[in-house]
Amino acid sequence: MKVGLILPGFSASETDWCIPALLALVRELAARHDVRVFPLRYPHTTRPYRVHGARVVPLGGGDTRGLARLALLRRALAAVALAHRRERFDVLHAFWADEPGFVAVAAGWRLGVPAIVSLAGGELVHLPDIGYGGAASRLNRWLVGIALRGAAHTTAGSRAVIRLAAPHVPRGTVSLVPLGVDTARFAPATPRRQGEETRLLHVGSLVPVKDQAGLLRACALLAGEYPALRLAIAGDGPLRPRLEALVAELGLAGRVTFQGAVAHDHLPALYQAADLFSLSSRYEAQGLVALEAAACGLPIVGTAVGCLPDLGPAARCAPPGNPQALASALRAVLSDPAERERLRRAGLAAVAARYTLAHTVAALEELYRCAGGRPTTSPDGRVARQGGSG
Repeated sequence: MKVGLILPGFSASETDWCIPALLALVRELAARHDVRVFPLRYPHTTRPYRVHGARVVPLGGGDTRGLARLALLRRALAAVALAHRRERFDVLHAFWADEPGFVAVAAGWRLGVPAIVSLAGGELVHLPDIGYGGAASRLNRWLVGIALRGAAHTTAGSRAVIRLAAPHVPRGTVSLVPLGVDTARFAPATPRRQGEETRLLHVGSLVPVKDQAGLLRACALLAGEYPALRLAIAGDGPLRPRLEALVAELGLAGRVTFQGAVAHDHLPALYQAADLFSLSSRYEAQGLVALEAAACGLPIVGTAVGCLPDLGPAARCAPPGNPQALASALRAVLSDPAERERLRRAGLAAVAARYTLAHTVAALEELYRCAGGRPTTSPDGRVARQGGSG
Protein backbone atom coordinates (compact mmCIF):
# COMPACT_ATOMS: atom_id res chain seq x y z
CA MET A 1 0.00 0.00 0.00
CA LYS A 2 1.24 3.51 -0.84
CA VAL A 3 0.71 5.87 2.09
CA GLY A 4 1.30 9.62 2.22
CA LEU A 5 1.74 11.07 5.73
CA ILE A 6 1.30 14.82 6.20
CA LEU A 7 2.83 16.03 9.48
CA PRO A 8 3.72 19.38 11.07
CA GLY A 9 7.26 18.13 11.62
CA PHE A 10 9.27 14.95 11.36
CA SER A 11 12.66 13.59 12.34
CA ALA A 12 15.58 14.84 10.27
CA SER A 13 17.29 11.47 10.83
CA GLU A 14 16.73 8.17 12.62
CA THR A 15 18.33 9.66 15.76
CA ASP A 16 16.30 12.90 15.75
CA TRP A 17 13.42 12.57 18.25
CA CYS A 18 11.31 15.38 16.78
CA ILE A 19 7.96 13.64 17.49
CA PRO A 20 9.06 10.26 18.87
CA ALA A 21 5.73 8.48 18.49
CA LEU A 22 5.55 9.37 14.80
CA LEU A 23 9.13 8.28 14.18
CA ALA A 24 8.32 4.87 15.69
CA LEU A 25 5.09 4.67 13.69
CA VAL A 26 6.83 5.49 10.41
CA ARG A 27 9.46 2.87 11.14
CA GLU A 28 6.79 0.20 11.53
CA LEU A 29 4.63 1.33 8.61
CA ALA A 30 7.60 1.67 6.26
CA ALA A 31 8.59 -1.92 6.99
CA ARG A 32 5.27 -3.03 5.48
CA HIS A 33 4.25 -0.31 3.02
CA ASP A 34 5.56 2.38 0.68
CA VAL A 35 5.50 5.44 2.96
CA ARG A 36 6.16 9.02 1.87
CA VAL A 37 6.25 11.73 4.55
CA PHE A 38 5.53 15.45 4.00
CA PRO A 39 6.61 17.50 7.05
CA LEU A 40 5.34 21.08 6.73
CA ARG A 41 7.60 22.99 9.14
CA TYR A 42 10.48 20.88 10.46
CA PRO A 43 13.20 20.10 9.47
CA HIS A 44 14.27 23.46 8.08
CA THR A 45 15.20 22.14 4.66
CA THR A 46 13.50 21.29 1.38
CA ARG A 47 15.96 18.58 0.43
CA PRO A 48 14.38 15.08 0.30
CA TYR A 49 15.88 12.31 2.43
CA ARG A 50 15.02 8.89 3.87
CA VAL A 51 14.28 7.71 7.40
CA HIS A 52 13.72 4.00 8.15
CA GLY A 53 13.10 3.43 4.45
CA ALA A 54 10.39 6.10 4.21
CA ARG A 55 10.90 8.86 1.66
CA VAL A 56 10.65 12.31 3.29
CA VAL A 57 9.78 15.44 1.29
CA PRO A 58 10.15 18.39 3.72
CA LEU A 59 8.48 21.73 2.98
CA GLY A 60 10.80 23.75 5.25
CA GLY A 61 8.02 26.00 6.55
CA GLY A 62 9.80 26.87 9.79
CA ASP A 63 7.91 29.45 11.87
CA THR A 64 5.85 30.78 8.94
CA ARG A 65 2.92 32.78 10.33
CA GLY A 66 -0.07 34.84 9.25
CA LEU A 67 -1.16 34.81 5.63
CA ALA A 68 2.22 33.34 4.65
CA ARG A 69 0.81 30.07 6.00
CA LEU A 70 -1.44 29.90 2.94
CA ALA A 71 1.58 29.95 0.63
CA LEU A 72 3.09 27.09 2.65
CA LEU A 73 -0.12 25.09 2.27
CA ARG A 74 -0.15 25.69 -1.49
CA ARG A 75 3.43 24.44 -1.75
CA ALA A 76 2.50 21.36 0.27
CA LEU A 77 -0.47 20.63 -2.00
CA ALA A 78 1.78 20.91 -5.04
CA ALA A 79 4.37 18.58 -3.48
CA VAL A 80 1.76 15.93 -2.69
CA ALA A 81 0.26 16.21 -6.19
CA LEU A 82 3.69 15.85 -7.81
CA ALA A 83 4.47 12.77 -5.71
CA HIS A 84 1.09 11.27 -6.64
CA ARG A 85 1.74 11.75 -10.33
CA ARG A 86 5.00 9.86 -9.98
CA GLU A 87 3.54 7.05 -7.86
CA ARG A 88 -0.14 7.09 -7.01
CA PHE A 89 -1.14 7.13 -3.34
CA ASP A 90 -3.70 4.71 -1.95
CA VAL A 91 -4.38 6.88 1.10
CA LEU A 92 -3.29 10.19 2.64
CA HIS A 93 -3.06 10.47 6.43
CA ALA A 94 -2.59 13.67 8.42
CA PHE A 95 -1.62 13.99 12.07
CA TRP A 96 -3.10 17.20 13.48
CA ALA A 97 -6.24 18.48 11.86
CA ASP A 98 -5.21 22.08 11.19
CA GLU A 99 -2.50 22.56 8.54
CA PRO A 100 -1.73 18.85 7.93
CA GLY A 101 -5.42 17.92 7.94
CA PHE A 102 -6.28 20.64 5.45
CA VAL A 103 -3.47 19.56 3.11
CA ALA A 104 -4.48 15.89 3.27
CA VAL A 105 -8.17 16.58 2.61
CA ALA A 106 -7.63 19.23 -0.09
CA ALA A 107 -5.04 17.06 -1.86
CA GLY A 108 -7.21 13.98 -1.46
CA TRP A 109 -10.17 15.72 -3.05
CA ARG A 110 -8.09 16.95 -6.00
CA LEU A 111 -6.38 13.60 -6.55
CA GLY A 112 -9.27 11.25 -5.81
CA VAL A 113 -7.44 9.72 -2.82
CA PRO A 114 -9.14 9.06 0.54
CA ALA A 115 -7.80 11.15 3.41
CA ILE A 116 -7.64 10.19 7.08
CA VAL A 117 -7.17 12.90 9.73
CA SER A 118 -5.89 12.21 13.24
CA LEU A 119 -6.59 14.76 15.96
CA ALA A 120 -3.31 14.89 17.83
CA GLY A 121 -3.31 18.12 19.87
CA GLY A 122 -5.44 21.05 20.94
CA GLU A 123 -7.07 21.73 17.58
CA LEU A 124 -10.60 21.79 19.04
CA VAL A 125 -10.02 23.59 22.34
CA HIS A 126 -9.24 27.07 23.66
CA LEU A 127 -8.10 27.69 27.23
CA PRO A 128 -7.97 31.50 27.22
CA ASP A 129 -6.45 31.91 30.70
CA ILE A 130 -3.25 30.20 29.52
CA GLY A 131 -3.45 31.08 25.82
CA TYR A 132 -3.66 27.44 24.74
CA GLY A 133 -5.56 25.80 21.91
CA GLY A 134 -5.96 25.99 18.15
CA ALA A 135 -9.59 27.06 18.41
CA ALA A 136 -8.44 30.57 19.38
CA SER A 137 -7.38 31.22 15.78
CA ARG A 138 -9.99 31.94 13.10
CA LEU A 139 -7.70 30.52 10.39
CA ASN A 140 -7.10 27.37 12.44
CA ARG A 141 -10.83 26.90 12.98
CA TRP A 142 -11.36 27.18 9.21
CA LEU A 143 -8.60 24.70 8.41
CA VAL A 144 -9.82 22.21 11.02
CA GLY A 145 -13.41 22.54 9.86
CA ILE A 146 -12.48 21.69 6.28
CA ALA A 147 -10.32 18.77 7.41
CA LEU A 148 -12.93 17.19 9.66
CA ARG A 149 -15.85 17.69 7.29
CA GLY A 150 -13.92 16.36 4.32
CA ALA A 151 -11.95 13.43 5.76
CA ALA A 152 -12.95 9.90 4.84
CA HIS A 153 -12.27 9.05 8.48
CA THR A 154 -11.09 10.85 11.63
CA THR A 155 -9.21 9.29 14.54
CA ALA A 156 -8.42 10.43 18.07
CA GLY A 157 -6.23 9.13 20.87
CA SER A 158 -8.83 9.44 23.65
CA ARG A 159 -12.57 9.24 24.10
CA ALA A 160 -12.61 12.84 25.33
CA VAL A 161 -11.34 14.05 21.95
CA ILE A 162 -13.83 11.82 20.13
CA ARG A 163 -16.59 13.64 22.02
CA LEU A 164 -15.11 16.99 21.00
CA ALA A 165 -14.89 15.89 17.37
CA ALA A 166 -18.34 14.32 17.07
CA PRO A 167 -20.22 17.56 16.18
CA HIS A 168 -17.69 18.36 13.43
CA VAL A 169 -17.50 15.06 11.51
CA PRO A 170 -19.97 13.07 9.43
CA ARG A 171 -21.78 10.45 11.50
CA GLY A 172 -19.86 7.22 11.94
CA THR A 173 -16.52 8.53 10.65
CA VAL A 174 -14.57 8.99 13.90
CA SER A 175 -12.89 6.25 15.92
CA LEU A 176 -10.46 5.69 18.76
CA VAL A 177 -6.94 4.94 17.48
CA PRO A 178 -4.39 5.92 20.14
CA LEU A 179 -0.72 6.26 19.34
CA GLY A 180 0.81 3.19 20.92
CA VAL A 181 3.85 2.56 23.08
CA ASP A 182 6.94 0.89 21.68
CA THR A 183 7.03 -1.86 24.31
CA ALA A 184 10.35 -3.12 23.00
CA ARG A 185 11.80 0.14 24.36
CA PHE A 186 9.50 0.86 27.31
CA ALA A 187 9.33 -2.07 29.76
CA PRO A 188 9.62 -2.60 33.53
CA ALA A 189 13.03 -2.70 35.19
CA THR A 190 14.29 -6.10 36.27
CA PRO A 191 14.77 -6.23 39.20
CA ARG A 192 12.49 -3.42 40.33
CA ARG A 193 14.09 -0.52 42.19
CA GLN A 194 13.98 -0.48 46.00
CA GLY A 195 14.86 2.56 48.09
CA GLU A 196 14.00 4.68 51.11
CA GLU A 197 12.76 7.63 49.06
CA THR A 198 9.50 7.62 47.12
CA ARG A 199 10.32 9.02 43.69
CA LEU A 200 7.50 10.77 41.86
CA LEU A 201 8.17 11.47 38.18
CA HIS A 202 6.64 13.98 35.78
CA VAL A 203 7.56 14.23 32.08
CA GLY A 204 6.49 17.17 29.94
CA SER A 205 7.46 20.49 28.40
CA LEU A 206 7.52 23.35 30.89
CA VAL A 207 4.59 25.25 29.39
CA PRO A 208 1.31 26.38 30.97
CA VAL A 209 -0.92 23.59 29.65
CA LYS A 210 1.20 20.96 31.44
CA ASP A 211 0.52 22.76 34.77
CA GLN A 212 3.63 21.70 36.66
CA ALA A 213 2.77 24.54 39.06
CA GLY A 214 -0.33 22.61 40.10
CA LEU A 215 1.74 19.48 40.67
CA LEU A 216 4.22 21.43 42.81
CA ARG A 217 1.37 22.82 44.91
CA ALA A 218 -0.03 19.31 45.32
CA CYS A 219 3.38 18.09 46.48
CA ALA A 220 3.61 20.97 48.96
CA LEU A 221 0.31 19.83 50.49
CA LEU A 222 1.82 16.35 50.97
CA ALA A 223 5.29 17.40 52.17
CA GLY A 224 4.57 17.13 55.88
CA GLU A 225 2.94 13.71 55.62
CA TYR A 226 5.54 12.18 53.30
CA PRO A 227 9.03 13.49 54.13
CA ALA A 228 10.61 10.87 51.82
CA LEU A 229 8.65 12.06 48.76
CA ARG A 230 10.83 13.44 45.98
CA LEU A 231 9.67 14.86 42.64
CA ALA A 232 11.70 14.74 39.41
CA ILE A 233 10.51 16.88 36.50
CA ALA A 234 11.87 15.89 33.09
CA GLY A 235 11.47 18.46 30.34
CA ASP A 236 12.37 22.04 29.59
CA GLY A 237 10.61 25.15 28.44
CA PRO A 238 9.94 28.85 29.08
CA LEU A 239 8.37 28.33 32.52
CA ARG A 240 11.45 26.81 34.13
CA PRO A 241 12.64 29.96 35.96
CA ARG A 242 9.13 30.59 37.30
CA LEU A 243 8.74 26.99 38.43
CA GLU A 244 12.15 26.99 40.14
CA ALA A 245 11.08 30.12 42.02
CA LEU A 246 7.82 28.40 43.00
CA VAL A 247 9.77 25.45 44.42
CA ALA A 248 11.58 27.83 46.79
CA GLU A 249 8.36 29.68 47.62
CA LEU A 250 6.59 26.43 48.57
CA GLY A 251 9.47 25.23 50.73
CA LEU A 252 10.27 22.30 48.45
CA ALA A 253 13.97 23.05 47.93
CA GLY A 254 15.95 19.81 47.95
CA ARG A 255 12.82 17.77 47.24
CA VAL A 256 12.31 18.73 43.58
CA THR A 257 14.82 18.26 40.78
CA PHE A 258 14.57 19.60 37.24
CA GLN A 259 16.11 17.10 34.85
CA GLY A 260 15.94 19.40 31.81
CA ALA A 261 15.33 18.03 28.34
CA VAL A 262 15.78 14.24 28.25
CA ALA A 263 16.39 12.41 24.96
CA HIS A 264 13.63 9.97 24.13
CA ASP A 265 15.96 6.98 24.20
CA HIS A 266 16.96 7.90 27.78
CA LEU A 267 13.37 8.05 29.04
CA PRO A 268 12.96 4.32 29.79
CA ALA A 269 15.73 4.46 32.40
CA LEU A 270 14.10 7.52 33.97
CA TYR A 271 10.73 5.75 34.26
CA GLN A 272 12.38 2.60 35.59
CA ALA A 273 14.13 4.59 38.35
CA ALA A 274 10.84 6.08 39.63
CA ASP A 275 8.10 4.74 41.92
CA LEU A 276 5.10 6.72 40.73
CA PHE A 277 4.15 8.87 37.71
CA SER A 278 1.96 11.96 37.66
CA LEU A 279 0.47 13.83 34.72
CA SER A 280 -0.77 17.28 35.76
CA SER A 281 -1.95 18.73 32.44
CA ARG A 282 -4.94 21.01 31.95
CA TYR A 283 -5.53 19.30 28.58
CA GLU A 284 -4.10 16.38 26.61
CA ALA A 285 -5.26 14.89 23.33
CA GLN A 286 -3.88 11.57 24.56
CA GLY A 287 -0.98 11.72 27.04
CA LEU A 288 1.46 9.17 25.65
CA VAL A 289 3.98 9.78 28.45
CA ALA A 290 1.53 8.27 30.94
CA LEU A 291 1.27 5.14 28.80
CA GLU A 292 5.06 4.93 28.51
CA ALA A 293 5.27 5.16 32.30
CA ALA A 294 2.61 2.46 32.72
CA ALA A 295 4.50 0.23 30.27
CA CYS A 296 7.53 0.60 32.54
CA GLY A 297 5.51 -0.54 35.55
CA LEU A 298 4.73 2.80 37.20
CA PRO A 299 1.41 3.46 38.95
CA ILE A 300 -0.34 6.43 37.26
CA VAL A 301 -1.91 9.34 39.15
CA GLY A 302 -2.95 12.46 37.28
CA THR A 303 -5.55 14.82 36.00
CA ALA A 304 -8.59 13.50 34.14
CA VAL A 305 -7.40 14.49 30.66
CA GLY A 306 -6.55 12.60 27.48
CA CYS A 307 -6.38 8.84 27.87
CA LEU A 308 -6.21 8.78 31.68
CA PRO A 309 -10.00 8.45 32.16
CA ASP A 310 -9.97 5.74 29.46
CA LEU A 311 -7.59 3.68 31.62
CA GLY A 312 -10.36 3.20 34.18
CA PRO A 313 -9.03 1.27 37.20
CA ALA A 314 -5.48 1.52 35.85
CA ALA A 315 -5.15 5.20 36.83
CA ARG A 316 -6.15 7.50 39.68
CA CYS A 317 -7.61 10.75 38.31
CA ALA A 318 -8.35 14.21 39.69
CA PRO A 319 -10.02 17.19 38.02
CA PRO A 320 -7.52 19.34 36.06
CA GLY A 321 -6.43 22.63 37.59
CA ASN A 322 -7.15 21.48 41.16
CA PRO A 323 -3.98 20.93 43.24
CA GLN A 324 -5.98 19.90 46.32
CA ALA A 325 -7.75 17.13 44.38
CA LEU A 326 -4.48 15.98 42.82
CA ALA A 327 -2.88 15.88 46.28
CA SER A 328 -5.78 13.72 47.52
CA ALA A 329 -5.37 11.30 44.61
CA LEU A 330 -1.62 11.07 45.24
CA ARG A 331 -2.21 10.58 48.98
CA ALA A 332 -4.56 7.66 48.33
CA VAL A 333 -1.78 5.89 46.43
CA LEU A 334 1.18 6.94 48.56
CA SER A 335 -0.54 5.71 51.73
CA ASP A 336 -1.46 2.28 50.34
CA PRO A 337 1.28 -0.03 48.98
CA ALA A 338 -1.38 -2.52 47.86
CA GLU A 339 -3.06 0.18 45.77
CA ARG A 340 0.29 1.08 44.18
CA GLU A 341 0.81 -2.56 43.22
CA ARG A 342 -2.75 -2.85 41.89
CA LEU A 343 -2.28 0.26 39.72
CA ARG A 344 1.08 -1.00 38.51
CA ARG A 345 -0.35 -4.33 37.38
CA ALA A 346 -3.49 -2.76 35.89
CA GLY A 347 -1.40 -0.26 33.92
CA LEU A 348 0.81 -2.97 32.47
CA ALA A 349 -2.28 -4.98 31.50
CA ALA A 350 -3.99 -1.96 29.88
CA VAL A 351 -0.95 -1.14 27.73
CA ALA A 352 -0.55 -4.77 26.66
CA ALA A 353 -4.25 -5.07 25.82
CA ARG A 354 -4.76 -1.94 23.71
CA TYR A 355 -1.98 0.65 23.78
CA THR A 356 1.03 -0.88 22.03
CA LEU A 357 2.58 0.31 18.79
CA ALA A 358 1.46 -2.96 17.21
CA HIS A 359 -2.17 -2.11 18.08
CA THR A 360 -1.81 1.28 16.38
CA VAL A 361 -0.29 -0.15 13.20
CA ALA A 362 -2.98 -2.84 12.93
CA ALA A 363 -5.79 -0.31 13.44
CA LEU A 364 -4.37 2.10 10.87
CA GLU A 365 -3.82 -0.64 8.31
CA GLU A 366 -7.47 -1.63 8.67
CA LEU A 367 -8.54 2.01 8.24
CA TYR A 368 -6.33 2.36 5.18
CA ARG A 369 -7.90 -0.74 3.63
CA CYS A 370 -11.43 0.49 4.32
CA ALA A 371 -10.86 4.14 3.40
CA GLY A 372 -11.28 3.54 -0.33
CA GLY A 373 -15.01 3.14 0.19
CA ARG A 374 -15.32 6.51 1.92
CA PRO A 375 -14.38 9.26 -0.53
CA THR A 376 -12.86 12.53 0.57
CA THR A 377 -15.14 15.53 0.02
CA SER A 378 -14.43 19.12 -0.85
CA PRO A 379 -15.29 22.07 1.47
CA ASP A 380 -18.59 22.53 -0.41
CA GLY A 381 -19.49 18.85 -0.06
CA ARG A 382 -18.52 17.61 -3.53
CA VAL A 383 -17.18 14.08 -3.67
CA ALA A 384 -13.64 13.43 -4.87
CA ARG A 385 -13.00 11.77 -8.21
CA GLN A 386 -11.87 8.32 -7.05
CA GLY A 387 -8.60 7.45 -8.73
CA GLY A 388 -8.10 10.97 -10.03
CA SER A 389 -4.71 12.05 -11.27
CA GLY A 390 -4.71 15.70 -10.22
